Amino acid sequence: MLGAEGLRGIAPAQAQPAAAPWRHAVSLFGDVRYPADFKRFDYVNPDAPKGGVVRQIAIGTFDNFNMAVSGVKGSLGAIGETFEALTTASLDEVSTQYGLLAEAMSFPADFSSVTYRLRAQARWHDGKPVTPADVIFAFNTLKTYHPFYSAYYRHVTKVEQGGEHDIVFTFDQPGNRELPQIIGQLVVMPKHWWEGTDSQGRKRDVSATTLEPPLGCGPYRIKSFVPGRSIVLERVADYWGKDLNVNIGRNNFDELRYEYFRDTTVALEAFKGDQVDWRTENSAKNWATAYDFPAVRDKRVVLEEFPNRSSGIMQAFAMNIRRDKFKDTRVRRALNYAFDFEEMNKQIFYGQYTRIASYFEGTELASRGLPQARELEILETVRGQVPAEVFTTEYKNPVGGNADNMRNNLREGMRLLKEAGLEIKDRKLVGPTGAPFEIELLTYDPNFERVMLFFKPSLERLGITVNVRTVDSAQYENRLRSWDFDIIVGSWPQSLSPGNEQREFWGSEAASRPGSRNLIGIADPAIDKLIERVIFATDRADLVAATHALDRVLLWHHFVVPQWTSGKIRTARWDRLGRPDTMPNYGVAAFPDIWWFDQARADKLGRRS
Repeated sequence: MLGAEGLRGIAPAQAQPAAAPWRHAVSLFGDVRYPADFKRFDYVNPDAPKGGVVRQIAIGTFDNFNMAVSGVKGSLGAIGETFEALTTASLDEVSTQYGLLAEAMSFPADFSSVTYRLRAQARWHDGKPVTPADVIFAFNTLKTYHPFYSAYYRHVTKVEQGGEHDIVFTFDQPGNRELPQIIGQLVVMPKHWWEGTDSQGRKRDVSATTLEPPLGCGPYRIKSFVPGRSIVLERVADYWGKDLNVNIGRNNFDELRYEYFRDTTVALEAFKGDQVDWRTENSAKNWATAYDFPAVRDKRVVLEEFPNRSSGIMQAFAMNIRRDKFKDTRVRRALNYAFDFEEMNKQIFYGQYTRIASYFEGTELASRGLPQARELEILETVRGQVPAEVFTTEYKNPVGGNADNMRNNLREGMRLLKEAGLEIKDRKLVGPTGAPFEIELLTYDPNFERVMLFFKPSLERLGITVNVRTVDSAQYENRLRSWDFDIIVGSWPQSLSPGNEQREFWGSEAASRPGSRNLIGIADPAIDKLIERVIFATDRADLVAATHALDRVLLWHHFVVPQWTSGKIRTARWDRLGRPDTMPNYGVAAFPDIWWFDQARADKLGRRS
């Protein structure tokens, strides 16, 4: 063995980069909670009984089982359990994924690529192995035929097979630490099945809709369905992954049944009549008034609220700034002064909500106060390109709730409109050309009509001509895809580790792309720059600071009139279901994933209707 003196006399060899380690799990920032040999997730019941049937509500309809095709009413929400992704999320960690179809993953320190290694035992329901060819086929198919995935995966420049079970994804630039995780969420499709023929001998077409039950590799398969009305999934007895550590205590029901309802009122009545077992309640009015029936009073129906720690949200009246009428910030801000949230909350929401004041409401990522420290440093890079108030004033929504407040708010709204070149003539707000200032509030949900009709009189007090229009969901989607609207209700859920999806929400490239989530039409270089700071954050503190900066700039542009949130998920269930005593921190209700059919409760409750 050479000592220090001996080493001095040897010319150094060319430095070689260290091989990227194989990992059983990956977290966006920090270490993972569970080691490679862990037995199960802490939040599951490993002794949960297998069996029983759970009946659930699905709203709308379906006409397609091909997840690669968008623009139709799909049913992947109902049949998602028939498929598998490369990884699965841990519900008691933030942005952490563990291997599912893949047993391991590897990526270099600069995040310029990722390699996933499939489990050799992974099988499709026909017994054939899941192969790298299937992964490559799924990736290319989704990127080709689905607009969302086409944008989501656009930073992947090459996909190829590595070793016998390996797939290598190469990215267009280094430093994007979220891309390896995004690839892990890829749902895999069977290449051999899609390139084969159906029972009638017809060649399948992956670019077309179909109601042929697809071949999957997940814990459930389609047992039966009535097109547009119901789907029944049955647990696969010989499911290849049933003994994986990530699956212990999960997938406990023998059958998952989904009944489709076009009307939420009818769905509620079906629940009250014991036609379905579980309901998530989105209406404050219903939660306050619709659950006073005998089964609730005698505890046969259990009402339970679960705290939502896993995500934030911006829900708002979203203005289409592609239209000239909304290009002036002062006009957009004036509309917020006309929104009396406090009175609406009292009159129609039974005081159950709080006002949203952030694009990341409900998380540590929401900006508060004035920018400081690292956030201020980030904002300094776009000073002069963003509203000056970003640096000087904390964002706050106008407060209504009484006649004096609303009188003052409307006066301020009128002042802003006048500054923007609008004026009142014959009791109507008109622009410089004398044309009336008109807006249409567009929705597909009849439940939102009452919200829009509540907002309408205040807007009319500013002289604005307001039309509330409800259309069917197909027409609504078509109008959104062609940006044919004034104001809609937009909703942008946010994870605890935001990243590449922010380009889809607020990025310039998405503003003109049909089907994107940039509903507002934001095309702003400073916002693009802040989005990149979020995506390429180097650690958790940097991510939080960059997100605060992005949030603050979005708020001061007044793109939306923020609505409301509660921070809880309201649920109702017939008392024949069991769940773990300790629920996961970030899984909300985690239903039906970690729940089970409780035979003792069911026997006590009696026969289903």
